[in-house]
Amino acid sequence: MLRNVAFLRLWTATTASGIATWALPFVLGLAVLDRALTAVELGVLLAARTAGFLAAVPISGVLADRYARRRVVLWSGLTAAVAAPVMALFVGSSLPLMAVAAVAMGAGQGACRPAFQALTAEVVSEEQRQQANAAMTLSVRVTTLVAPGLTALLALFVNTQALLLGIGVLWLVAALVPPRGNDFAGAAGKPRFFAEFAEGVREARRHPWFLAGLGALTAVIATGYSATGVVLPLVSRDRYGTEAVLAGALTAYTLGALAGALLIARWRPKHAGWTAFAGLALYGFAPLSLLLPVHPAVVLAAYAVAGIGIELFNVPWFTATQREVEPSKLARVSSLDFLMSYGLAPVGLALIAPAIGHFGAGPVLAVCAVVCFVAPAVAALVPSSRDFRTRS
Repeated sequence: MLRNVAFLRLWTATTASGIATWALPFVLGLAVLDRALTAVELGVLLAARTAGFLAAVPISGVLADRYARRRVVLWSGLTAAVAAPVMALFVGSSLPLMAVAAVAMGAGQGACRPAFQALTAEVVSEEQRQQANAAMTLSVRVTTLVAPGLTALLALFVNTQALLLGIGVLWLVAALVPPRGNDFAGAAGKPRFFAEFAEGVREARRHPWFLAGLGALTAVIATGYSATGVVLPLVSRDRYGTEAVLAGALTAYTLGALAGALLIARWRPKHAGWTAFAGLALYGFAPLSLLLPVHPAVVLAAYAVAGIGIELFNVPWFTATQREVEPSKLARVSSLDFLMSYGLAPVGLALIAPAIGHFGAGPVLAVCAVVCFVAPAVAALVPSSRDFRTRS
């Protein structure tokens, strides 16, 4: 893969977009610490970014199948890059204009995701895609591990506006560096957005393993991810009396994901689908460790196992989608993937806190753990799920 110049350019662009995506909420959080923003304003801006993301993902899926994927990445990155200095200009002075910029940055983030997925299938040969997808996720995990400290260090020397301008530069890299793909035009004639998106849905339905996996992934993210986001800080504070468990669990998860990505980059399991679903089910140990009064080391170990498992699922999942889905509809199917799995994650986050208030943390965590274990097991029962291959 290191000798594939086109892939290295694509990897650089996706890494830049990943860092920019991660950095925005962190930098805005620093603005709250500097009293340039309030906590309420931070929530408004993050909600605006999420709205832009969700609106752009299906549109981008259609456009990336209709036009050259490289062009969609270009305009997506430029949109986010232009929004960054606008946000920097109005920090602390105009929340409406910052919210508009946040919507634009979210739209740029959402629009590039399906296009990047489809572009990977264009510039990387089939036998190398698993390594390519593992390399992509490795960059994300390394960023998550290293970037908080680096950003906090930069914040000692530059202000929030400069950090936001740096995010804009990263989006410029994401827009300008990717290689050219096949430059095919997938849809001919008069543009018909809803009809073309429906074609992507029909293509997804043609692959039973994809529908089963998407359902399992959505269920795990909506429950296990929500437990991490809402319950882990409470357990760290109330049960163990320290924030170190929270920080340690998140670090253990990232290190586990790095190990999982390195493992799956070389490992070719006999039944990729069953292995992936087994990995996804490992996320159930995260809420289970929060349910039981265990030693903090057990919590850290559970999150490390969950991190390993999520990459054992992600990499074969992306690789199979790129292999099995018709190339002219790949971006639309990928947009459906991102829209359902990550798009519904905020719903889980919004519901779990009231559920804990009504039923208590114990029953909610038990349900989350059961869902994380059972949903992948049910998905694995679909015949084509064994190898992530559509039967003729």
